[in-house]
Amino acid sequence: MPVYLDHPSSLEHETGIGHPERADRIRAVDAELQRRDWLGYERREAPPATLDQLLAVHPREYVEAVRETSAREGAFDMDTPTSTGSWEAALHAAGGACALAEALLGGEQVGFSALRPPGHHAEAARAMGFCLFANVSIAARQALDSLGAERVLVLDWDVHHGNGTNSTFHESPEVLFASLHQFPFYPGTGALSDVGAGAGEGYSINLPVPARSGEPEFCGLVEHVVLPAARRFDPDLVLVSAGFDAHRDDPVGGCSLETSSYAELTRQVLTLGKPVGYVLEGGYDLEALAGSVAASMEALAAGGEPGSHPRGPLVEQASAVIGRHWDLDG
Repeated sequence: MPVYLDHPSSLEHETGIGHPERADRIRAVDAELQRRDWLGYERREAPPATLDQLLAVHPREYVEAVRETSAREGAFDMDTPTSTGSWEAALHAAGGACALAEALLGGEQVGFSALRPPGHHAEAARAMGFCLFANVSIAARQALDSLGAERVLVLDWDVHHGNGTNSTFHESPEVLFASLHQFPFYPGTGALSDVGAGAGEGYSINLPVPARSGEPEFCGLVEHVVLPAARRFDPDLVLVSAGFDAHRDDPVGGCSLETSSYAELTRQVLTLGKPVGYVLEGGYDLEALAGSVAASMEALAAGGEPGSHPRGPLVEQASAVIGRHWDLDG
């Protein structure tokens, strides 16, 4: 049975009036899933991350800095405010991602962790972009260190580049990181030429797309670049940094995906035949977010064959770079 992880602490991370990353995001998703009887998912309460799990990615001094937010309201930067509930929320967001990885490597095939704050911008010692702990990085590290995985694919289609995840594994051949993101855009990283370094050269696949890109561009890049490389990589686990702010109705992003596009992306990922876990990142139009989460979860549970998507100029540009490191044919 597919698993769905959440926790009430996600509602206690307060970001202030007018902030797009707000508790209403979780309320909207919950309301939509309740209306659909949770789509047949087994709902589980996310545990808090352990200190050891956090320290696998973040230095102790940084973890303590996040812990200290529980005593007062404050902010790490203008985008990343904290409240007295932020520590518990961040612990459970990271813990939910780890619990999802454990469930998938323990025999489950698909699952979704829907907690906040998001995590893909958080670097080892820096909170930024609404993110406190690097949830997906922590889960991937847990999978590799403690759960028997040898290789993990992280696929990030949030409209913003997942700079935190990319930096964590920039020199690692254990994680294939693939990001589709609007560019130029915040945080200004994720150029096509950034393919990783050292032992990790070739293991960062950064696929920038221009504003107004939609399903043809996103799905074309997944079909013709990400999936061929991923098949060569042969991961034991797939973690998706599931941002929904590339939706056409999102007030923060500038891309043109439809709600149905996230179902199609999901069907594409499932063709790998590996355990797949989604971890919530961005998405700030409440209706678009709730509908896209539900569409993704429905596709995760039901499967189905994806369509065929044209190569297009973005695929040709990306293939010229990524093809130096991975055989993208066949």
